[in-house]
Order: sequence, then structure tokens, then C-alpha cells
Amino acid sequence: MSGDGILIEGVSKRYGEGDTAVDALRRVDMQVAPGEVVGLIGPSGSGKTTLLKCLGAVIEPSGGRMTVGDQLIYDGGWTIPDLRALRRDRIGFVFQAPYLIPFLDVTDNVALLPMLAGVPNAEARSRARALLAALDVAHRADASPSALSGGEQQRVAIARALINRPPVILADEPTAPLDSERALGVIRILNDMAAQFRTAIIVVTHDEKIIPTFRRLYHIRDGQTHEEAGEGRPIG
Repeated sequence: MSGDGILIEGVSKRYGEGDTAVDALRRVDMQVAPGEVVGLIGPSGSGKTTLLKCLGAVIEPSGGRMTVGDQLIYDGGWTIPDLRALRRDRIGFVFQAPYLIPFLDVTDNVALLPMLAGVPNAEARSRARALLAALDVAHRADASPSALSGGEQQRVAIARALINRPPVILADEPTAPLDSERALGVIRILNDMAAQFRTAIIVVTHDEKIIPTFRRLYHIRDGQTHEEAGEGRPIG
């Protein structure tokens, strides 16, 4: 694999010290190629969310190396000075809840990140509308989030994650509140967007509806990952 995508090497995370120390991650290795969607599964408390927070530069690991796109971001310590800019420009987040801003319309919810990064408002809104069209929610561009269905809200959240064209998207239980049809629709969209934008995507999930769709899976247990071949079942 090239320097693109996601590369996690020997990442550890320890909370506390001495006899009370807890190892949430124990030398985790993981890689996701550009254009690939990989599932991360495991029981509650196994380290899934901790790993995502480390990769998303929300919490600091205790050791190891992490590469996002072509940039080494952690090597025994953060290697870049501005973690907020990293999260804004290099990593897209999709959560179980869409977390759309209720007083902004759909277009401005998506356009907000590039606006904050200094992109002119008109250009940011144009990019947002193009993504909304690609995700089949262009007809909701002027709507308030409260007027959207759950599936539509999640598609808007995916557009927001993609708007700065980050090399990495981290999706934490993105289909949990959705029925089977909408859940599979979200995974289809993530796969399409990964292929179109060459984005590496990790999906943390317990959702039995979508697990068979992954070609590759990482199973995490007791803070350690094991790669498994997925079924790669077609998303009908």
C-alpha cells in the first residue's frame, strides 16, 4: 500500500498509571487503501471508539505511528502543530446521530466547514449543492434539518464529511438508527463516494444488516485487532 489512505502501526493507548492502568489499545495495526471501505467490529468496550478517537486526533495515543493520506500525523507524539486544521481538512466524521445545526438550512450545514477554512461563501455553497445532488438530496437543499427524514439527514451528514475532500472518513455506527433499506443505502453511498473521491473509510458498527457488505473487516477485542475476510456481499 502506498502512503495514501490510512496506516496505523503499533498504536497503543493507556489510561492511568501503575496498578490502576488500563490498556484500551495494545499495539494495533490497521490499513485502509484509498477508495476502500473497511468495517471495524467488536464487543462494547473492546477499543473501537478509542481507536477512532486516536485516528481522529481527538485523544492522543500512548505510542505507535499513524498516517492519514500522505501525512504522518503521529509518531510517538503528534507530528503536526494544528490538530483542529487536521480534523477540519483531512478527516471527515460521520456519527450515529447526524448532528446537523438546526438553525442552518441543509446547504449551509454542508458548506460550513469550507467556509470556516476560508473558502468564499458562494464557492462553498456551490460545492455543497454538487454533493447534495450526488447524494440525491438536492431537492432538500433549502430545507431545515427538522424537515428531513432520518435517511436524508444521514446523507446530508455524509455530504458534510466529504465537503473538504478529506483522504479519510471515520464513521461511528452510521446506520444504527436506520431500517434495513436505509442502512444499506448509506453503505452504498459510502462505497460510491469512496470510489469517486479515493477516500479511505472506516465504519465502526454492530449492525448485522451491513456487516456482510464489507470485503475486509477488522475485529477488535481486548484492545487488539485481527483482520478478517468479509463476505463482500453485493449491496442490492
